[in-house]
Amino acid sequence: MTTAVFSPPRKISKVLRNVGFAALPFLILVWSLADLTLGRELVEWIPYLASGFAMNILIAVCAMVLGTLVGTIFGILELVPFRVIRYSVIAYVQVFRNAPHLVLIFATTYIFPFEVVVFGNYLPFPDWVKAVIGLAIPASAYVAEITRGAILSIPTTQWEAAKGLGFSRNQALRWIILPQCLRRSLPPWMNVAASITMGTALASLVGVHELLHAATDASTAVRRLDFTVIAYIVVMAAFFTLCYPIARLTRRLERRFNAA
Repeated sequence: MTTAVFSPPRKISKVLRNVGFAALPFLILVWSLADLTLGRELVEWIPYLASGFAMNILIAVCAMVLGTLVGTIFGILELVPFRVIRYSVIAYVQVFRNAPHLVLIFATTYIFPFEVVVFGNYLPFPDWVKAVIGLAIPASAYVAEITRGAILSIPTTQWEAAKGLGFSRNQALRWIILPQCLRRSLPPWMNVAASITMGTALASLVGVHELLHAATDASTAVRRLDFTVIAYIVVMAAFFTLCYPIARLTRRLERRFNAA
């Protein structure tokens, strides 16, 4: 005897997703209107919170750019025939894929100096740059594995065809293999981007002025329990608004690539 499994209609699922997407902003609006003094306090602090959120976005973008560049190179090096290079890169990937992001942010904050000397001039080394490096390290480890897996997923006939056309191995990798890997790597890469974006909130613990740090400053200045609650709801809503579209786009790309 078999049991039929019925999935909800697509329209109902879409409505539920839209309701969930609008729930937090709607809650913030209703709460602010219920107490006008609370609403005024929130409006006054919105620019300050927005400046902190801009820092979150900056850290996430820089960390993913740096992590993608390093990770792509390391993913290729994981497949080279030289054992010393291959094993060293594999060790790097295994260690930093499993390292907590907070530990790496604290490590980069205290390992790197607070200022550097360039041609006799002392230049500050901002904490947000250290946070970028701390998040780029695990991002590069994840991207390295994504790149390695994408390259290995390409059929060997592609390499053989490239060789038959007179391409060297490096030319085949650059012009034939890697462009195909880009399509296969994009959905997992976006998952890493969403994870790193949420991890930028950890930078507040080392003094970086980002959204969570800004919300804490606002809560301390206003000293109202209801404002503290709504400030952290704003933080949650901001990250949700940024990361939820990434998750939806990732699922759409996965369905499209699997159907192709």
